[in-house]
Amino acid sequence: MSGTSAPGALVLLRRNASLRRLTVARVVSFVGDSLSLVALMLHVAATSGQAIAVAALLLVGDFVPSLFAPLAGAIGDRFDRRRVMITCELVQGAVLLAIALTLPPLPLLLLLVAVRAVAGQVFQPASRAAVPALVGARDLETANATMGFGTNGAEALGPLVAAALLPFVGVPGVLLVDAASFAVSALLIARLPALPPQKGPDAVPTGFLAEAREGLGYIWARPALRIITLGFCAVVAANGIDDVALVVLATDDLRASESTVALLLGGVGIGLLVGYALLARGARAASMTVLLVAGFAVSSIGNLLTGLAWAVAVVFALQTVRGLGIAAMDVASSTLVQRLVPDGMLGRVFGNLYGAIGVAAAISYVGGGLLLDAVGAPVTFVVAGAAGTLATVAVALTLPRRLAPAQT
Repeated sequence: MSGTSAPGALVLLRRNASLRRLTVARVVSFVGDSLSLVALMLHVAATSGQAIAVAALLLVGDFVPSLFAPLAGAIGDRFDRRRVMITCELVQGAVLLAIALTLPPLPLLLLLVAVRAVAGQVFQPASRAAVPALVGARDLETANATMGFGTNGAEALGPLVAAALLPFVGVPGVLLVDAASFAVSALLIARLPALPPQKGPDAVPTGFLAEAREGLGYIWARPALRIITLGFCAVVAANGIDDVALVVLATDDLRASESTVALLLGGVGIGLLVGYALLARGARAASMTVLLVAGFAVSSIGNLLTGLAWAVAVVFALQTVRGLGIAAMDVASSTLVQRLVPDGMLGRVFGNLYGAIGVAAAISYVGGGLLLDAVGAPVTFVVAGAAGTLATVAVALTLPRRLAPAQT
Protein backbone atom coordinates (compact mmCIF):
# COMPACT_ATOMS: atom_id res chain seq x y z
CA MET A 1 0.00 0.00 0.00
CA SER A 2 3.02 2.29 -0.38
CA GLY A 3 2.09 5.71 -1.74
CA THR A 4 -1.69 5.41 -1.40
CA SER A 5 -3.73 8.17 0.13
CA ALA A 6 -5.50 7.42 3.43
CA PRO A 7 -7.76 9.53 5.65
CA GLY A 8 -6.34 11.23 8.71
CA ALA A 9 -6.89 10.07 12.25
CA LEU A 10 -9.86 12.30 13.04
CA VAL A 11 -11.65 11.34 9.83
CA LEU A 12 -10.94 7.65 10.40
CA LEU A 13 -12.15 7.76 14.00
CA ARG A 14 -15.30 9.62 13.01
CA ARG A 15 -16.11 7.10 10.29
CA ASN A 16 -15.11 3.95 12.17
CA ALA A 17 -17.00 3.50 15.44
CA SER A 18 -15.27 0.19 16.26
CA LEU A 19 -11.78 1.66 15.97
CA ARG A 20 -12.94 4.66 18.00
CA ARG A 21 -14.18 2.44 20.82
CA LEU A 22 -11.01 0.35 20.89
CA THR A 23 -8.82 3.47 20.87
CA VAL A 24 -10.75 5.14 23.69
CA ALA A 25 -10.67 1.89 25.68
CA ARG A 26 -6.89 1.74 25.36
CA VAL A 27 -6.46 5.38 26.34
CA VAL A 28 -8.67 5.00 29.43
CA SER A 29 -6.87 1.90 30.70
CA PHE A 30 -3.41 3.36 29.93
CA VAL A 31 -4.21 6.44 32.01
CA GLY A 32 -5.25 4.11 34.83
CA ASP A 33 -2.08 2.04 34.47
CA SER A 34 0.11 5.13 34.73
CA LEU A 35 -1.80 6.22 37.82
CA SER A 36 -1.40 2.89 39.59
CA LEU A 37 2.28 2.55 38.68
CA VAL A 38 3.10 5.86 40.36
CA ALA A 39 0.96 4.97 43.38
CA LEU A 40 2.46 1.50 43.79
CA MET A 41 6.03 2.76 43.45
CA LEU A 42 5.43 5.36 46.16
CA HIS A 43 3.68 2.78 48.36
CA VAL A 44 6.47 0.21 48.04
CA ALA A 45 9.18 2.82 48.60
CA ALA A 46 7.42 4.14 51.72
CA THR A 47 6.60 0.75 53.27
CA SER A 48 9.81 -1.13 52.47
CA GLY A 49 12.34 1.69 52.40
CA GLN A 50 14.41 -0.28 49.88
CA ALA A 51 15.21 0.61 46.29
CA ILE A 52 15.49 -3.09 45.46
CA ALA A 53 11.79 -3.50 46.31
CA VAL A 54 10.83 -0.82 43.80
CA ALA A 55 13.10 -2.49 41.23
CA ALA A 56 11.38 -5.82 41.92
CA LEU A 57 8.00 -4.17 41.36
CA LEU A 58 9.12 -2.89 37.95
CA LEU A 59 10.68 -6.24 37.10
CA VAL A 60 7.54 -8.30 37.70
CA GLY A 61 5.50 -5.70 35.85
CA ASP A 62 7.71 -5.52 32.74
CA PHE A 63 9.98 -8.56 32.37
CA VAL A 64 8.04 -11.48 33.88
CA PRO A 65 5.08 -11.17 31.46
CA SER A 66 7.49 -11.42 28.50
CA LEU A 67 8.29 -14.99 29.52
CA PHE A 68 4.66 -15.94 28.82
CA ALA A 69 4.57 -14.26 25.38
CA PRO A 70 4.20 -17.45 23.27
CA LEU A 71 1.23 -18.57 25.36
CA ALA A 72 -0.27 -15.07 25.51
CA GLY A 73 -0.27 -14.75 21.74
CA ALA A 74 -1.73 -18.23 21.27
CA ILE A 75 -4.77 -17.28 23.39
CA GLY A 76 -5.58 -14.45 20.97
CA ASP A 77 -5.42 -16.87 18.03
CA ARG A 78 -7.53 -19.54 19.70
CA PHE A 79 -10.52 -17.58 21.05
CA ASP A 80 -12.64 -14.64 20.00
CA ARG A 81 -10.36 -11.63 20.48
CA ARG A 82 -13.13 -9.38 21.76
CA ARG A 83 -13.83 -11.86 24.58
CA VAL A 84 -10.12 -12.24 25.27
CA MET A 85 -9.70 -8.47 25.63
CA ILE A 86 -12.78 -8.13 27.85
CA THR A 87 -11.60 -10.97 30.11
CA CYS A 88 -8.12 -9.47 30.41
CA GLU A 89 -9.49 -6.05 31.37
CA LEU A 90 -11.80 -7.56 33.98
CA VAL A 91 -8.96 -9.66 35.46
CA GLN A 92 -6.72 -6.61 35.69
CA GLY A 93 -9.50 -4.57 37.27
CA ALA A 94 -10.21 -7.29 39.83
CA VAL A 95 -6.53 -7.53 40.76
CA LEU A 96 -6.26 -3.76 41.22
CA LEU A 97 -9.42 -3.80 43.33
CA ALA A 98 -7.94 -6.51 45.57
CA ILE A 99 -4.70 -4.55 45.98
CA ALA A 100 -6.56 -1.31 46.74
CA LEU A 101 -8.74 -2.92 49.42
CA THR A 102 -5.98 -4.89 51.18
CA LEU A 103 -2.59 -3.24 50.40
CA PRO A 104 -0.96 -6.65 50.99
CA PRO A 105 2.63 -7.27 52.12
CA LEU A 106 5.34 -7.06 49.48
CA PRO A 107 5.55 -10.75 48.42
CA LEU A 108 1.79 -11.00 47.83
CA LEU A 109 1.74 -7.57 46.21
CA LEU A 110 4.41 -8.63 43.73
CA LEU A 111 2.44 -11.79 42.93
CA LEU A 112 -0.73 -9.80 42.27
CA VAL A 113 1.17 -7.30 40.12
CA ALA A 114 2.62 -10.21 38.12
CA VAL A 115 -0.90 -11.63 37.55
CA ARG A 116 -2.10 -8.24 36.34
CA ALA A 117 0.91 -7.88 34.07
CA VAL A 118 0.41 -11.33 32.52
CA ALA A 119 -3.22 -10.43 31.77
CA GLY A 120 -1.94 -7.27 30.10
CA GLN A 121 0.52 -9.37 28.10
CA VAL A 122 -2.38 -11.48 26.80
CA PHE A 123 -4.35 -8.34 25.93
CA GLN A 124 -1.61 -6.69 23.85
CA PRO A 125 -1.33 -9.17 20.95
CA ALA A 126 -5.09 -9.67 20.86
CA SER A 127 -5.67 -5.92 20.52
CA ARG A 128 -3.04 -5.47 17.82
CA ALA A 129 -4.33 -8.50 15.93
CA ALA A 130 -7.85 -7.05 16.07
CA VAL A 131 -6.95 -3.86 14.18
CA PRO A 132 -6.93 -5.37 10.63
CA ALA A 133 -10.46 -6.69 11.25
CA LEU A 134 -11.66 -3.18 12.12
CA VAL A 135 -10.03 -1.09 9.35
CA GLY A 136 -9.15 -1.50 5.69
CA ALA A 137 -5.62 -2.32 4.55
CA ARG A 138 -4.83 1.23 3.46
CA ASP A 139 -5.82 2.59 6.89
CA LEU A 140 -3.56 0.33 8.98
CA GLU A 141 -0.74 2.87 9.34
CA THR A 142 -3.15 5.63 10.40
CA ALA A 143 -4.95 3.32 12.84
CA ASN A 144 -1.70 2.13 14.45
CA ALA A 145 -0.38 5.69 14.73
CA THR A 146 -3.67 6.90 16.21
CA MET A 147 -3.64 4.24 18.90
CA GLY A 148 0.05 4.91 19.58
CA PHE A 149 -0.63 8.62 20.00
CA GLY A 150 -3.51 7.94 22.37
CA THR A 151 -1.75 5.40 24.56
CA ASN A 152 1.52 7.33 24.80
CA GLY A 153 -0.35 10.52 25.55
CA ALA A 154 -2.23 8.66 28.27
CA GLU A 155 1.04 7.39 29.77
CA ALA A 156 2.36 10.95 29.86
CA LEU A 157 -0.83 12.26 31.44
CA GLY A 158 -1.11 9.53 34.08
CA PRO A 159 1.64 10.70 36.47
CA LEU A 160 0.22 14.24 36.43
CA VAL A 161 -3.25 12.96 37.31
CA ALA A 162 -1.72 10.77 40.03
CA ALA A 163 0.06 13.78 41.51
CA ALA A 164 -3.27 15.63 41.65
CA LEU A 165 -5.24 12.72 43.16
CA LEU A 166 -2.81 11.29 45.72
CA PRO A 167 -3.13 14.13 48.30
CA PHE A 168 -6.91 13.66 48.36
CA VAL A 169 -7.57 9.93 47.94
CA GLY A 170 -4.21 8.33 48.79
CA VAL A 171 -2.77 5.18 47.27
CA PRO A 172 -5.94 3.06 47.71
CA GLY A 173 -8.07 5.69 46.00
CA VAL A 174 -5.74 5.94 43.00
CA LEU A 175 -5.74 2.15 42.66
CA LEU A 176 -9.56 2.15 42.75
CA VAL A 177 -9.55 4.69 39.91
CA ASP A 178 -7.33 2.32 37.90
CA ALA A 179 -9.67 -0.59 38.64
CA ALA A 180 -12.59 1.52 37.39
CA SER A 181 -10.66 2.39 34.21
CA PHE A 182 -10.42 -1.32 33.35
CA ALA A 183 -14.19 -1.68 33.86
CA VAL A 184 -14.84 1.25 31.51
CA SER A 185 -12.46 -0.23 28.96
CA ALA A 186 -14.21 -3.60 29.12
CA LEU A 187 -17.59 -1.95 28.54
CA LEU A 188 -16.29 -0.14 25.46
CA ILE A 189 -14.71 -3.29 24.04
CA ALA A 190 -17.95 -5.20 24.63
CA ARG A 191 -19.53 -2.95 21.98
CA LEU A 192 -17.09 -4.16 19.31
CA PRO A 193 -18.23 -6.79 16.82
CA ALA A 194 -17.19 -10.39 17.36
CA LEU A 195 -13.51 -10.84 16.42
CA PRO A 196 -12.89 -14.58 15.93
CA PRO A 197 -9.48 -15.39 14.43
CA GLN A 198 -9.84 -16.32 10.78
CA LYS A 199 -8.35 -19.77 10.25
CA GLY A 200 -7.32 -20.93 6.80
CA PRO A 201 -9.32 -23.69 5.06
CA ASP A 202 -6.43 -26.12 5.54
CA ALA A 203 -5.99 -25.39 9.26
CA VAL A 204 -5.93 -28.53 11.40
CA PRO A 205 -7.09 -28.22 15.06
CA THR A 206 -4.19 -28.78 17.47
CA GLY A 207 -3.55 -28.42 21.18
CA PHE A 208 -2.85 -25.11 22.89
CA LEU A 209 0.85 -25.79 23.51
CA ALA A 210 1.28 -27.00 19.94
CA GLU A 211 -0.19 -23.73 18.68
CA ALA A 212 2.19 -21.76 20.90
CA ARG A 213 5.17 -23.69 19.46
CA GLU A 214 3.81 -23.13 15.97
CA GLY A 215 3.85 -19.39 16.60
CA LEU A 216 7.54 -19.46 17.50
CA GLY A 217 8.37 -21.53 14.45
CA TYR A 218 6.31 -19.32 12.15
CA ILE A 219 8.46 -16.23 12.77
CA TRP A 220 11.72 -18.16 12.41
CA ALA A 221 10.62 -19.81 9.15
CA ARG A 222 9.68 -16.50 7.48
CA PRO A 223 12.84 -14.50 6.65
CA ALA A 224 11.10 -11.11 6.54
CA LEU A 225 9.46 -11.60 9.95
CA ARG A 226 12.69 -13.00 11.36
CA ILE A 227 14.63 -9.93 10.23
CA ILE A 228 12.02 -7.52 11.62
CA THR A 229 12.00 -9.31 14.98
CA LEU A 230 15.78 -9.70 15.31
CA GLY A 231 16.37 -6.14 14.11
CA PHE A 232 13.87 -4.63 16.53
CA CYS A 233 15.28 -6.67 19.43
CA ALA A 234 18.86 -5.73 18.54
CA VAL A 235 18.02 -2.01 18.47
CA VAL A 236 16.19 -2.26 21.81
CA ALA A 237 18.99 -4.33 23.39
CA ALA A 238 21.47 -1.65 22.29
CA ASN A 239 19.46 1.43 23.27
CA GLY A 240 17.19 0.32 26.12
CA ILE A 241 19.57 1.69 28.76
CA ASP A 242 19.12 5.25 27.46
CA ASP A 243 16.81 6.51 30.24
CA VAL A 244 19.19 5.46 33.00
CA ALA A 245 22.22 6.73 31.09
CA LEU A 246 20.45 10.03 30.44
CA VAL A 247 20.01 10.65 34.18
CA VAL A 248 23.72 9.95 34.79
CA LEU A 249 24.79 12.10 31.82
CA ALA A 250 22.68 15.03 32.96
CA THR A 251 23.69 14.94 36.61
CA ASP A 252 27.33 13.82 36.49
CA ASP A 253 28.57 15.18 33.16
CA LEU A 254 26.36 18.18 32.37
CA ARG A 255 25.74 19.18 36.02
CA ALA A 256 22.05 19.72 35.37
CA SER A 257 19.42 20.32 38.05
CA GLU A 258 16.69 17.83 38.95
CA SER A 259 14.08 19.80 37.01
CA THR A 260 16.35 19.81 33.96
CA VAL A 261 16.78 16.04 34.25
CA ALA A 262 13.00 15.65 34.26
CA LEU A 263 12.79 17.86 31.16
CA LEU A 264 15.38 15.75 29.35
CA LEU A 265 13.52 12.55 30.23
CA GLY A 266 10.40 14.09 28.77
CA GLY A 267 12.10 14.86 25.46
CA VAL A 268 11.55 11.38 24.02
CA GLY A 269 7.91 11.47 25.10
CA ILE A 270 7.39 14.77 23.27
CA GLY A 271 9.01 13.33 20.15
CA LEU A 272 6.87 10.21 20.39
CA LEU A 273 3.64 12.21 20.45
CA VAL A 274 4.76 14.40 17.55
CA GLY A 275 5.83 11.33 15.58
CA TYR A 276 2.54 9.52 16.11
CA ALA A 277 0.62 12.70 15.26
CA LEU A 278 2.50 13.09 11.98
CA LEU A 279 1.99 9.45 11.03
CA ALA A 280 -1.70 9.63 11.95
CA ARG A 281 -2.36 12.43 9.49
CA GLY A 282 -3.01 9.85 6.78
CA ALA A 283 -1.23 11.65 3.95
CA ARG A 284 0.50 9.67 1.24
CA ALA A 285 2.10 6.89 3.25
CA ALA A 286 5.78 6.08 2.88
CA SER A 287 7.03 2.54 2.44
CA MET A 288 6.80 0.73 5.75
CA THR A 289 10.23 -0.77 5.13
CA VAL A 290 11.74 2.69 4.72
CA LEU A 291 9.87 3.92 7.78
CA LEU A 292 11.09 0.99 9.88
CA VAL A 293 14.73 1.42 8.87
CA ALA A 294 14.50 5.18 9.34
CA GLY A 295 13.07 4.66 12.82
CA PHE A 296 15.87 2.28 13.77
CA ALA A 297 18.45 4.73 12.42
CA VAL A 298 17.06 7.87 14.08
CA SER A 299 16.69 6.09 17.42
CA SER A 300 20.25 4.72 17.34
CA ILE A 301 22.13 7.66 15.82
CA GLY A 302 20.32 9.97 18.22
CA ASN A 303 21.86 8.09 21.15
CA LEU A 304 25.30 8.03 19.52
CA LEU A 305 25.22 11.82 19.08
CA THR A 306 23.86 12.27 22.62
CA GLY A 307 27.11 10.77 23.90
CA LEU A 308 28.99 13.52 22.04
CA ALA A 309 26.67 16.37 23.09
CA TRP A 310 28.17 19.29 24.98
CA ALA A 311 25.08 21.06 26.32
CA VAL A 312 21.68 20.29 27.84
CA ALA A 313 19.83 21.94 24.94
CA VAL A 314 21.61 19.70 22.43
CA VAL A 315 20.74 16.57 24.43
CA PHE A 316 17.10 17.64 24.66
CA ALA A 317 16.90 18.23 20.89
CA LEU A 318 18.52 14.87 20.10
CA GLN A 319 16.29 12.93 22.47
CA THR A 320 13.17 14.64 21.12
CA VAL A 321 14.16 13.64 17.58
CA ARG A 322 14.78 10.12 18.86
CA GLY A 323 11.13 10.02 19.92
CA LEU A 324 10.15 10.52 16.28
CA GLY A 325 12.23 7.46 15.39
CA ILE A 326 10.68 5.29 18.10
CA ALA A 327 7.18 6.20 16.89
CA ALA A 328 8.22 5.25 13.35
CA MET A 329 9.59 1.90 14.58
CA ASP A 330 6.36 1.04 16.36
CA VAL A 331 3.96 2.01 13.56
CA ALA A 332 6.06 0.45 10.79
CA SER A 333 6.62 -2.87 12.57
CA SER A 334 2.94 -3.24 13.53
CA THR A 335 1.75 -2.38 10.01
CA LEU A 336 4.24 -4.74 8.35
CA VAL A 337 3.24 -7.63 10.62
CA GLN A 338 -0.47 -6.98 10.03
CA ARG A 339 0.09 -7.04 6.26
CA LEU A 340 2.44 -10.03 6.15
CA VAL A 341 0.80 -12.43 8.60
CA PRO A 342 -2.54 -14.23 8.12
CA ASP A 343 -5.22 -13.36 10.65
CA GLY A 344 -5.17 -16.75 12.35
CA MET A 345 -1.48 -16.34 13.24
CA LEU A 346 -1.41 -12.61 14.10
CA GLY A 347 -1.85 -13.00 17.86
CA ARG A 348 1.07 -15.39 18.18
CA VAL A 349 3.37 -13.29 16.00
CA PHE A 350 2.60 -10.10 17.93
CA GLY A 351 2.88 -11.91 21.26
CA ASN A 352 6.28 -13.35 20.41
CA LEU A 353 7.54 -10.10 18.86
CA TYR A 354 6.75 -7.95 21.89
CA GLY A 355 7.75 -10.67 24.32
CA ALA A 356 11.16 -10.80 22.64
CA ILE A 357 11.38 -7.01 22.79
CA GLY A 358 10.69 -7.17 26.54
CA VAL A 359 13.53 -9.66 27.01
CA ALA A 360 15.82 -7.45 24.89
CA ALA A 361 15.00 -4.48 27.12
CA ALA A 362 15.87 -6.49 30.24
CA ILE A 363 19.19 -7.51 28.65
CA SER A 364 19.87 -3.85 27.91
CA TYR A 365 19.18 -2.83 31.51
CA VAL A 366 21.64 -5.39 32.84
CA GLY A 367 24.39 -5.10 30.23
CA GLY A 368 23.99 -1.35 29.81
CA GLY A 369 24.05 -0.84 33.56
CA LEU A 370 27.37 -2.68 33.82
CA LEU A 371 28.76 -0.66 30.91
CA LEU A 372 27.51 2.56 32.47
CA ASP A 373 29.30 1.82 35.73
CA ALA A 374 32.51 0.89 33.89
CA VAL A 375 32.90 3.70 31.34
CA GLY A 376 30.39 6.43 32.19
CA ALA A 377 27.39 7.87 30.37
CA PRO A 378 28.97 9.52 27.28
CA VAL A 379 30.80 6.36 26.19
CA THR A 380 27.73 4.25 26.98
CA PHE A 381 25.61 6.40 24.66
CA VAL A 382 28.20 6.17 21.88
CA VAL A 383 28.55 2.39 22.21
CA ALA A 384 24.78 1.88 22.40
CA GLY A 385 24.13 4.13 19.42
CA ALA A 386 26.87 2.51 17.36
CA ALA A 387 25.55 -0.99 18.10
CA GLY A 388 22.02 0.05 17.18
CA THR A 389 23.29 1.65 13.96
CA LEU A 390 25.05 -1.58 12.96
CA ALA A 391 21.80 -3.48 13.53
CA THR A 392 19.99 -0.89 11.41
CA VAL A 393 22.44 -1.34 8.54
CA ALA A 394 21.97 -5.11 8.70
CA VAL A 395 18.17 -4.70 8.47
CA ALA A 396 18.46 -2.19 5.62
CA LEU A 397 20.63 -4.59 3.61
CA THR A 398 18.55 -7.72 4.16
CA LEU A 399 14.89 -6.81 4.68
CA PRO A 400 13.91 -5.30 1.28
CA ARG A 401 14.94 -8.38 -0.77
CA ARG A 402 13.24 -10.72 1.72
CA LEU A 403 10.11 -8.60 1.94
CA ALA A 404 9.20 -8.62 -1.76
CA PRO A 405 8.52 -12.40 -2.00
CA ALA A 406 6.80 -12.36 1.41
CA GLN A 407 4.37 -9.67 0.25
CA THR A 408 3.76 -11.54 -2.97
